[in-house]
Amino acid sequence: MLLYEDILTGDEMFSDAFPIKEVDNVAYEVDCQLIQIKEGNVDIGANPSAEEQEEALEDGAKQVNNVVHSFRLQSTSFDKKSYLTYLKAYMKAVKEKLAEDRVASFEKDAQAFAKKIIGNFKDYEFYVGESMNPDGMVALLNYREDGITPYFTFWKDGLKESKL
Repeated sequence: MLLYEDILTGDEMFSDAFPIKEVDNVAYEVDCQLIQIKEGNVDIGANPSAEEQEEALEDGAKQVNNVVHSFRLQSTSFDKKSYLTYLKAYMKAVKEKLAEDRVASFEKDAQAFAKKIIGNFKDYEFYVGESMNPDGMVALLNYREDGITPYFTFWKDGLKESKL
């Protein structure tokens, strides 16, 4: 199993236990879903039967995003101006960590991808790692065209892979 960590903070962001797709050579899209959890129960990732789902709702269970829950991501918020300020500083910090041969393509690809994000800014929810370090990666939660299926976008070059 591969674990993806923020290169700036060391926060665990996601693992390859979730479906991952590389986008524009600069980002990963990670599919996620809403799950039911009960206090005191350990989530092993299995889908509950229909009867268990009904019981969970009756027992005061709550519905959470499985990536947010599994990696203890913390919700945060931005307006467009503050996000652009954050993104500029974040890209500079990531660029300093990259190998020289990757910097030019990262700058070009990241700039184009950032324009897509800003163009659809109102569609995103923002999450940071467990440490809530403001210098770390901000993961972007959005929904597929169906309006129901959630997915996260993570900056590829802001992550390091670790084998578990």
